[in-house]
Amino acid sequence: MVTIRAQGVVFSNIQGIIFDKDGTLENSETFLRSLGQKRSRLVDAQIPGAGESMSIAYGIEGDRLDPTGLLAVGSRCENEIAAAAYIAETGRGWLESLKIARKAFTEADRILRNTEDAPSPLFVGSLETIERLGKAGFKLGILSADTTARVQRFISHYQLDRYIEMGMGVDLGPSKPDPSLFVQACQSLGVAPERTLMVGDSPLDIEMARSAGAAGCIGICWDTPEAVHLEMADVA
Repeated sequence: MVTIRAQGVVFSNIQGIIFDKDGTLENSETFLRSLGQKRSRLVDAQIPGAGESMSIAYGIEGDRLDPTGLLAVGSRCENEIAAAAYIAETGRGWLESLKIARKAFTEADRILRNTEDAPSPLFVGSLETIERLGKAGFKLGILSADTTARVQRFISHYQLDRYIEMGMGVDLGPSKPDPSLFVQACQSLGVAPERTLMVGDSPLDIEMARSAGAAGCIGICWDTPEAVHLEMADVA
């Protein structure tokens, strides 16, 4: 077990570190914004007016993506439900609304899969940090609101499996900030929550880890000089 110091804060007896993916290790804002816009346009093509409401809920603001918006922090399932809710406001039944939303999401995936062959780039310094921590003996994992398949693809593409022992997403189960996700991730790593740090760019990461009894929370805000949404982190 090792002591970690970050900006004057000391975390003692640490064995594991769990990272978020999007906005923490992967600079995926451009991709997520494109994905949200494509989903919204496909829905709007069938249900005029619904797409604009979706974009607002997703946190798409011109060429910027709100780091606290649904698209940045929510799971695919949560984003589908939000889209279906706006469709249902037009008077359609819930099952029909879900069907329309899911069809739009599947089509957006297909279109972007043909143009986005690789995951978004790593933030500068992310790879070096992971390598340094892995070589120091920490057990490292990734816990993302993305799907498990995309998390595994990210790890494989950047050959992080040399250091990352666990990659987990949110599929059909609970979503962040449910603490059971952090507990499950720790169990997969073979470390106790109270010996594990959470590193993420979302308040949901911080809330989840705190509720699960994590050793501490480190907030990441690459492009935001003042990240008020991370004020509950031990370090930001």
